Amino acid sequence: MEQGLGPEEVRARVLAGQTNAAPPAPGRTVAQILRANVLTRFNAILGALFVVVVVVGPVQDALFGVVLVTNTAIGIAQEVRAKRVLDRLAVLEAPRARVRRAGTVHELPVDAVVLDDVLELRPGDQVPADGVVLAGTGLEVDEALVSGEADPVPKQPGDRVLSGSFVVAGSGQARTTAVGADAYALRLQAQARRFSLLRSELQQGTNRILRLVTWVMVPAGTALVATQLLRSHQPLADALRSSAAGVGAMVPEGLVLLTSVAFAVGALRLAGRRVLVQELAAIEGLARVDVLCIDKTGTLTEPGMRLEAVDTLPGHDPAVARDVVAAVAAADPAPNATMRALAAAAGSAAAGEGWSVTGSVPFSSARRWSAITFGGHGTWVLGAPEVVAESVPPDTADAIARHAQAGRRVLLLARSPAPVPAPPAGGPPAAGPVEPVALLVLAEHLRSDAADTVAYLVAQGVSIVVLSGDAPETVAAVARRAGVPAAGAPVDASTLATAQELGDALDRATVFGRVRPDQKLTAVELLQLAGHTVAMVGDGVNDVPALKQADLGVAMGSGSPASRAVARVVLLDSAFATMPPVLREGRRVIANITRVANLFVTKTVYAAILAVVVALAGVPFPFFPRHLTIVSTLTIGIPGFFLALAAGAPRARPGFTRAVAAFTLPAGVVAAAVTYVAYALARGAPATTATQERTAALVALFTVSLWVLVLVARPLTLAKLALVALMLVVFVALFTTGTSRRILDLELPPLPVLAVTLAVAAGGVAVLTVVLRRPAPGARRTPRRGRP
Repeated sequence: MEQGLGPEEVRARVLAGQTNAAPPAPGRTVAQILRANVLTRFNAILGALFVVVVVVGPVQDALFGVVLVTNTAIGIAQEVRAKRVLDRLAVLEAPRARVRRAGTVHELPVDAVVLDDVLELRPGDQVPADGVVLAGTGLEVDEALVSGEADPVPKQPGDRVLSGSFVVAGSGQARTTAVGADAYALRLQAQARRFSLLRSELQQGTNRILRLVTWVMVPAGTALVATQLLRSHQPLADALRSSAAGVGAMVPEGLVLLTSVAFAVGALRLAGRRVLVQELAAIEGLARVDVLCIDKTGTLTEPGMRLEAVDTLPGHDPAVARDVVAAVAAADPAPNATMRALAAAAGSAAAGEGWSVTGSVPFSSARRWSAITFGGHGTWVLGAPEVVAESVPPDTADAIARHAQAGRRVLLLARSPAPVPAPPAGGPPAAGPVEPVALLVLAEHLRSDAADTVAYLVAQGVSIVVLSGDAPETVAAVARRAGVPAAGAPVDASTLATAQELGDALDRATVFGRVRPDQKLTAVELLQLAGHTVAMVGDGVNDVPALKQADLGVAMGSGSPASRAVARVVLLDSAFATMPPVLREGRRVIANITRVANLFVTKTVYAAILAVVVALAGVPFPFFPRHLTIVSTLTIGIPGFFLALAAGAPRARPGFTRAVAAFTLPAGVVAAAVTYVAYALARGAPATTATQERTAALVALFTVSLWVLVLVARPLTLAKLALVALMLVVFVALFTTGTSRRILDLELPPLPVLAVTLAVAAGGVAVLTVVLRRPAPGARRTPRRGRP
């Protein structure tokens, strides 16, 4: 056996830079976060307007600059804080490698591996660097993420292994031949671990809205500025302030900031629940999931198993069967959960001569059996009964069926007359003719919180599909105990030869047994083709392709490094009960982004319409910047902050841009119409001053905008009503002191004009209430799960 590098050899390679160190994670750096939040198109527009207003004065018209700086600072602080928390969690969960040095095995971070290190490879390990196999026992590697080869590749001494591939069976040693930037690991790790806002419907919708705003702003703003300077007959300072107010109001300054901050805060909240979000856009996936694919083992049940019984078949010695079980468990160099259960129950290895291993075929999920030859005790095969033996006695078959119906797992221990053959290059060997000896009955324990978790998910409109490699009856029994709704009889996936047959089965069933890894991937793809947003929860190497394909891959923290590396979300405590708060957080974030987007875009719509109408009429713009700062702060800024923290939301549905447009276009049109009508009536009234006319327009716009806030905040709660009432009280308070009226340029119009203004605003409120009425939450029917 290779002894590995010595301390001096390792030190020399570190000094030479021959390490597996990778550059920092490809997330946004602090400098990039600063640039992304400060150097934006709309910040540039508002900054230029701020300079103009500061020059012409008074300073109170530049209050929007304070809001701009505050919003940007909050966005930077929240995103930096989230980055630091997620970076710390990512370090805690980073993959590690087993390296033999000076004859001792060490578990090291992957970046501590150096050139010529000897790697110890076991099932579930991700190969951290390119290397050459030195020795192996049934070593098989999944190179699907590297070369695209779907089937496990047997590896013999001298064969090359690539970083980024995963060990799926057997064990072995490999010497590293390429590390760091010279290996595949750098690129794959960058793809699997990133802190970024991926392209998503929400992001695409936001960008589409911003493009439309830009197209509208240019002509509308140009027309407004020209009118205010050339046709409004105002003093130059007033014309510049009016222009700044009109153009600045069209800028949805907080929309991009809100999206970034909401995702970052969502990730931060989930980190507090021991949930690592490896891609921020995964939070959107959390909100849109309507089908959750899970495995039985480790998700509905506790990790690990327990050997409950060794039922010897007639004609065989129970003592021999127990000795074989102990020897098989002790001989496995990289035991999985089943082997650990056998070892725990059997104790030490069988005593006596003849238990030395002369050949073996390790277990793999695709093969579903393992075999081992002992020098003096022959060859033994262990695996799923229907795979190991072509037939068993009727009594044995009945026993297997009873155990499966009770939710227990049954393995068949059989003796083979022939030695174990070496796995050929073309695929695994068949078990061959065998003599059944004993049934090994193993049981899993249902998680104490599994039933409550399933009940919550189902109540939220999430369909649950169980995909397990165990017998269908066993899977169905556990699913029943957990409360998973059964849409038909459990399906034996081994009988489904084509994707079409699997798709038909997905239409009628929710519980599947004997599912191969490739079938899990196909199931996810078929559900996606049917228009579903699919989440996949997994913890094993066999789950990796499906985790990667799913809209949201969720890995258990106790799972294999392979599953954790490709998943977008990692449940660090491996608790299925974490899914409800994860789901709630995702829905909360998306629903609140949509709410506040409605507020921002409504302001953009009414500002653009007012700019066009004022430009056509050739009259002064009805506001100075300070007036729109009042409206924005009291109906968007402050309440938007609290709405972004609101709890509870239904499942997010497609059509973000359509939903925002459906609300903001009528709301903006009504707000603009009410504002201009009130302004025109005030201008037409006798003996009103310009300040009174602007105040009348402000009262009308605030009234309608406050009602828009009420409509956005639905469903209303006592806290939301109190928030709306507080904003109204603050607005009224601005008129109670001479200082505030002077600073903010406020003066109520004569009582008849004020009454007309309030009547016009009330009419706008009534129109909005009718136009923007919506069905009660949950009234929409959830579409049937299935293929189109």
